[in-house]
Amino acid sequence: MPQSFAGRRFPLHVHISFLFTLLLLITGVVLGLFNYRQTSQIILSSSDELFGRISEEMETDLRHTYQPIHHLLNLLALSDTDQNQDSAARMKALLRPMAQALRDNPKLASLYFGYDDGDFFMVRPLRTEALKTLFDAPEGAAYQIWSIERDNLARAQSQSFYLDADLNEISRRQELSERYDPRGRPWYHGALEDGGVITTAPYVFFSSRAVGTTLARSAGDDAVLGADLTLDDLSSTLAKHRVTASTEVVLYQPDGRAVAYPDASKLVQGTNGTPKLGEVKTFNRPLEALMALPLDGDLRSSLEIDGRRWVLARQHLREGGPQGLQLSILVPEDELLEDAYRIRWQGGVLTLAILLLCIPLGILMSRILVKPLRALVTQAEAIRSFNFDLPAMGRSPVLEVDQLAVAMARMKETLSSFLDIAASLSAETRFDHLLHRVLAETIDISEASGGLLYLIDSQKQRLEPQGLILKGEVLDLAEHGLHGVGLDSTTLPHWLDLPAHGGPSQSHSFGFDQAGPYRDILQSLESPRAHLVSVGLHNRQGITIGVLVLLHSDIGMESRPALLKPERIAFVEAISGVAALCIESQRLLERQKHLLDAFIQLLAGAIDAKSPYTGGHCQRVPELTLMLAQAAAGSEAPPFRSFNPSDEDWEALHIAAWLHDCGKITTPEYVVDKATKLETLYDRIHEIRTRFEVLKRDTWVDYWKARAEGADEAAQAQVRDEKLRALDEEFAFIARCNLGGEAMAEADLERLKSIASRTWTRTLDNRLGISWEEAQRFARTPPQPLPVTEPLLADRPDHLFERAASEVIAPDNPWGFRLQVPAYKFNRGELYNLSIGRGTLTEEERYIINHHIVQTILMLNHLPFPPHLANVAEIAGGHHEKMDGTGYPKRLSRDEMSLPARMMAIADIFEALTAVDRPYKKGKTLSEALGIMCGMCRGAHVDPDLFGLFIRAGVYQEYARRFLKPEQIDAVDEAAILEKAGLTAES
Repeated sequence: MPQSFAGRRFPLHVHISFLFTLLLLITGVVLGLFNYRQTSQIILSSSDELFGRISEEMETDLRHTYQPIHHLLNLLALSDTDQNQDSAARMKALLRPMAQALRDNPKLASLYFGYDDGDFFMVRPLRTEALKTLFDAPEGAAYQIWSIERDNLARAQSQSFYLDADLNEISRRQELSERYDPRGRPWYHGALEDGGVITTAPYVFFSSRAVGTTLARSAGDDAVLGADLTLDDLSSTLAKHRVTASTEVVLYQPDGRAVAYPDASKLVQGTNGTPKLGEVKTFNRPLEALMALPLDGDLRSSLEIDGRRWVLARQHLREGGPQGLQLSILVPEDELLEDAYRIRWQGGVLTLAILLLCIPLGILMSRILVKPLRALVTQAEAIRSFNFDLPAMGRSPVLEVDQLAVAMARMKETLSSFLDIAASLSAETRFDHLLHRVLAETIDISEASGGLLYLIDSQKQRLEPQGLILKGEVLDLAEHGLHGVGLDSTTLPHWLDLPAHGGPSQSHSFGFDQAGPYRDILQSLESPRAHLVSVGLHNRQGITIGVLVLLHSDIGMESRPALLKPERIAFVEAISGVAALCIESQRLLERQKHLLDAFIQLLAGAIDAKSPYTGGHCQRVPELTLMLAQAAAGSEAPPFRSFNPSDEDWEALHIAAWLHDCGKITTPEYVVDKATKLETLYDRIHEIRTRFEVLKRDTWVDYWKARAEGADEAAQAQVRDEKLRALDEEFAFIARCNLGGEAMAEADLERLKSIASRTWTRTLDNRLGISWEEAQRFARTPPQPLPVTEPLLADRPDHLFERAASEVIAPDNPWGFRLQVPAYKFNRGELYNLSIGRGTLTEEERYIINHHIVQTILMLNHLPFPPHLANVAEIAGGHHEKMDGTGYPKRLSRDEMSLPARMMAIADIFEALTAVDRPYKKGKTLSEALGIMCGMCRGAHVDPDLFGLFIRAGVYQEYARRFLKPEQIDAVDEAAILEKAGLTAES
């Protein structure tokens, strides 16, 4: 019974011939229709694309023509334009910058100033012989200066100066009666009314008959600066865009007068000696038809003129005058699409020829293609040995391809094992576990008795053993005499040397006599002889990173171990490739972690290095935090029983601790290091000392003045000495107040105010020689006539520094900050600073220092941390919070903070109390620091459970041994400390 059609297998060349012929027929039809439609579309769209490019280039050309002149006028408008100057003064002030501007802008015909009293000052370059002839310039003249001055009776007198290229005067001419008045020119009124740079409509310059325009802007209150700009280059640019011989391209004003045209001779027309721009409609018949169309926006169309169809495009350009310019292009459709018509017909003929030729050729090629596909059957068998040059294929109705599918099926088991091992190795995240997993999995899949793994130390150029497994047991490398060996060592056996240097895999057999340093391995295998296979481990770049050695004991039972079969060696090589990638990836990950850690510590060190008074803080706090976290992890107390941090948690805590003060990089050093109340970038006590010196000098002056007037010497001496003594005592008091060592008593504050009420006389203007910013602060109060009497200590308005709006954090900010922001950024008032109750910092300066934690949170929130480090910002940003919710900057309560964040708070406080590098205090002893923290514990500033652990686990003692000075380590009564903190002594 004949086989059904559905179950038959046809040779590949039959399928290919049939499909090839069918596809060619379909392709021919589709290409014919496609080419016809594409050609039609080209006819409709080519003119739009062409005009778009031309109009864009013209727009760019106009912009590049006008914008530099705009910038030039804005710059020259800053020049001294005093209308009271005469021509000589104006030449001195304006000539050189205007001459340089004319040299830098060759399209400028002239630059000039018109004044509201009718004066006029112009500089014109004489670049061509025609211009020199026109203005009757002397030999060697490069510039003409035309100056008009009017006297009190409004009589005008003009002078023309002719200068050479170096601006030296050659000659001058004088006109006693001048009728030209700039105040009557349109550009003058337009610039004054607009206030910015105005551009006139293009016109013909009367003097040079060149097409150009005038740009002008006001220069101060009494002058207008103008520039004549020539547009001759636009006609040349248009000429370049004539895509066909009959193309018409023209740039014109809305009133129909041409500004640029390839035939520039038609641009200027004269009537009775008065030049004017030519009308576009008079140029030729196509442009006449164009100008008959209504001017109502951009236009893309086609029109028929005298039996010939033209493609028309018109676009409005913004530059070129108050109303802009119109750019129009007329292209004959037959010229524009001449190539498109030819391509359409040639494509049709070519497609038909290809169809007729490819049908027999397809049949022939399909027969040839069958032979390589049959060869692929053999290659599929090679893939079974892990030669993955070709991908696996499924079943197919083609006979030869079906044979390949059968060969692929026989590989499923091998591929499954390979993928399982690859997935297992890729899932390992710890480097040491990965090395053990690589070795164990490879030994298992290859049915070996054991294995040895070497990795290459690229820096030392040594081959270092990393793991040894024999009979399923992990053994010690040193006990078996396995040590590292140099890659160039003569003792390196060839079966290690070749794979270690990128060579092929090696198989080798050796007995006890040939084993050398590997005799202990044979003894552990309990075998007199062993077979091995050594395979190189290569990374993505093909660089060898190690060698995998598989061992098989030979007890004389097998003729040829499975380990030595070529397909098994190929399998091991494939596994080793995956293992090498996993090892290399873990290595790279470890190095990246080390790099991140080094960068974090570098940043912390840089922050500490900013100030000699906080050096080491960012490095000691992580150590103390880690000690406390380890104590909590090892504690069985109920509050810490659930605290079992993973490796990722330790990493997050480590990073957060090192970065907890990274925001300090934004804190000014002079605020952090402020040692006295009046110190900013320098100590302002010296200014006050100078005022006292002035008062003491005034005392002596009063004494001598009284003596000169005949007063009693003894009485005056007594008055003098009492005043001098009082001034010395008062300054000594202010100097003590400036130190900020003790709390200011109310009596001290009253005495300070009394001293501040003293006055001294200033005779110099305090607004001279100061910065722009300081001058703005002084402008808050009107200046007083000199000499002026001022208080000895003052809180002036210029002492107040406004806070920028960008520095104000809104109450509904996304970070949850709850801040009391001072009204001013700085208050440098002298009395205000000297009246600081305790320490040296004002409320504003303390906010700046505390603000570093806000910056820390903002900076860390901007870092793209991976998910397991997402809580770094929360841990690092909570060390200024208090358990009662009154802390900084979010006012979090104890329950709203994580345990690591609460640890950071204790570590930060204890380190700050015991630090010996602060400008405002000396380091506390252990008992003093813990006593202070007891109060904080009772006041709900720190976590009581953690503080109890801090004491009971001896964390403070370990830290003291490592970081405190011997004189700080005193006896601590832990029971008393815990009782004082409100805690029991029990663990």
